[in-house]
Amino acid sequence: MSNILQLEGLTKVYGKGKAAAIDNFHLTIKKGHIYGLIGPNGAGKTTIMKMIAGLTAPTGGAIKIFGSARNLEESRSRMSFMLEAPYLDGSMTALENMQYIRYVRGVAKEERIKEVLEFVGLADVGKKPVGQFSLGMKQRLGIGMALLPSPEIMILDEPVNGLDPEGIVDVRNMLRKLCLEEGITILISSHLLSELSELCTDFVILNHGKLVECFSDEELAERCRSFLTIKTNDIDKTAAVLEQKLQAAEYKVVEKEQIRLFTHLDEVEKVSKTITDSGLVLTKLVSEGENLEEYYLSKVSQES
Repeated sequence: MSNILQLEGLTKVYGKGKAAAIDNFHLTIKKGHIYGLIGPNGAGKTTIMKMIAGLTAPTGGAIKIFGSARNLEESRSRMSFMLEAPYLDGSMTALENMQYIRYVRGVAKEERIKEVLEFVGLADVGKKPVGQFSLGMKQRLGIGMALLPSPEIMILDEPVNGLDPEGIVDVRNMLRKLCLEEGITILISSHLLSELSELCTDFVILNHGKLVECFSDEELAERCRSFLTIKTNDIDKTAAVLEQKLQAAEYKVVEKEQIRLFTHLDEVEKVSKTITDSGLVLTKLVSEGENLEEYYLSKVSQES
């Protein structure tokens, strides 16, 4: 089954007469992919994850897990969740925290704990209480606890929040390995869009509780392609010159101050000469490219 999680018209309203926190949200998640859930604070990312986890009930719509909207609690036993900060007992060791989760989740093999602790890099912490762990160690332990029951899907809310660059890279490599080698499907939210662009196979933009757009990493690469940034003393005249003398149809005027030209990338000298020969003063001409953050901001601003 390629589609293992489907959200169909998912809606959540907190209180009578209030605006919907989640409004008719649709999403299909395919097996073996890593989905990045992107949106500003208050967009509804955590609410969606809590509804998937069964921690809050939808007002409307349906959740289908492994193709069925029935027996969701049974289906959720094949999933793991780390929503906001992982719940850890600071007075216990990593091993003791893992043993507690093993009992709660009904993991039969105790040796599974050793496998997971080694995978998340915590096999040698001994009897050090979790309360003395660094934030990165706590996040890795939280992921390990979610990983313990060998889930088919992992739902992770801000798993790299507050981590230093080294910790972020560790978590990224860990999640990528889980997807590629274990076939685990992952839905992850993060404010670090540059990090999601390095990790995810698919991206979901959410704003005001509504789906703005869903696209793959291949589609992102196409949309965030390279361009020439052009600044002159007269942007409107420059746009006309590009159209009339270079037959350039693919360009974008940004904040009425500069132009992004998506063609003629290998003809910088020709572009420069055409502009200056038209009597314009060229103040900037460089090759650049959009990234996920810029694309996200452009889409969210259109929806605001």
